Amino acid sequence: MPELSPWLEVVVAVVAAIAVAVVITAVAALALRLAGRRRAWPKVLVARARIPFRITLTVALVWIAVELTLPGGDWRFLVTLAFRVAFIIAVAWLIAAAAIFLEDMGLGRYRLDVPDNRVARRMQTQVALLRRLTIVVVVILALGAILLSFPGVETLGASILASAGLLSIVAGLAAQSSLANVFAGIQLAFSDAIRIDDVVVVEGEWGRIEEITLTYIVVHLWDDRRLVLPSTWFTTNPFQNWTRRTSELLGAVEFDLDWSVSPDRIRDELTRILAGTELWDRRVSVLQVTDAVGGYVRVRILVTAVDAPTLFDLRCLVREEIVAWLTRESPESVPRDRVQLSRSDAAADRHPVTAQPEPVAGTGTAARGGAGLFTGDDDAKARAGHFTGAISLPGEERDEGRAGPGV
Repeated sequence: MPELSPWLEVVVAVVAAIAVAVVITAVAALALRLAGRRRAWPKVLVARARIPFRITLTVALVWIAVELTLPGGDWRFLVTLAFRVAFIIAVAWLIAAAAIFLEDMGLGRYRLDVPDNRVARRMQTQVALLRRLTIVVVVILALGAILLSFPGVETLGASILASAGLLSIVAGLAAQSSLANVFAGIQLAFSDAIRIDDVVVVEGEWGRIEEITLTYIVVHLWDDRRLVLPSTWFTTNPFQNWTRRTSELLGAVEFDLDWSVSPDRIRDELTRILAGTELWDRRVSVLQVTDAVGGYVRVRILVTAVDAPTLFDLRCLVREEIVAWLTRESPESVPRDRVQLSRSDAAADRHPVTAQPEPVAGTGTAARGGAGLFTGDDDAKARAGHFTGAISLPGEERDEGRAGPGV
């Protein structure tokens, strides 16, 4: 039998290695499915890690086949380096897939589709952040292993370490805000301050936490807008978390009504309204008069609901029904402004003031002997002369003095 050429042996070995990798992957997947026929995790593991496992196994077997059959030469080192880099990338992908599978298995115990999902939302937040950190760590380690595969990196290591002090200072100043956001995100995730799907009020906007990343947090507002805030905002500014311990909330509906209002009748109407709706959770139903100043009576109604959206609808319903009942059954309770007339005002109404005649010339203040500011007597006229009289020039005053009184 004639011997095969070296390159043909390489091709045959590579094809055989790929076939073995495919067979091993198929057998492993079948074994997992049969072993966990009544469980869901084998299917999840196969779906999550099948492709990276197959690629890792294929690269490893092909690398071995090429190393055994490839003829010697100066370019053999480049082929080995290429396989090494590919193997490191495949292994990093497989490790990341396995870590994500384990995190998903941990989250499988905590369901979000239950009424009390506070613990589940906390675990969802923490695991999501751990997943991103795991991927970052795996990528960094893979890049380090790839760089160490190239010759000359060891030589450059000394110079890199020598300049590490200056580089660390520069990098720290350049990435100060980014690192602050990263640590703020970790702090928020593990301090249980906010979680995925928490209802919060930030910057005067009401919404829920939709996404938590290493550097920013996305708040889904009530009108389908997205408010993107850096993680440091939540560690440096106060905000409201309506679902930190429980989703149940207490809300108020207030009215400014007339003094003739009957709180008992409104209280009966409130009982009827709440009994006919499923929005109320039957915990709290209170009507109180909290203020009575400024001509109005303030009536406050307190109701409760299972969560923030339900409470908003319940408050709107109560407000609408009470307004309709007031206008229909108790119009005297609608607020109005009152004006009280005194005795002098009433007398003026009975005896209206008649028009006075115009003053006749010669009957004014000066005619009656009184003095005004600028008229009526000599001092007033002299005072007026300071403003209306002619101003004499200095030369004219001297001429008048020489002319004498006869001029």
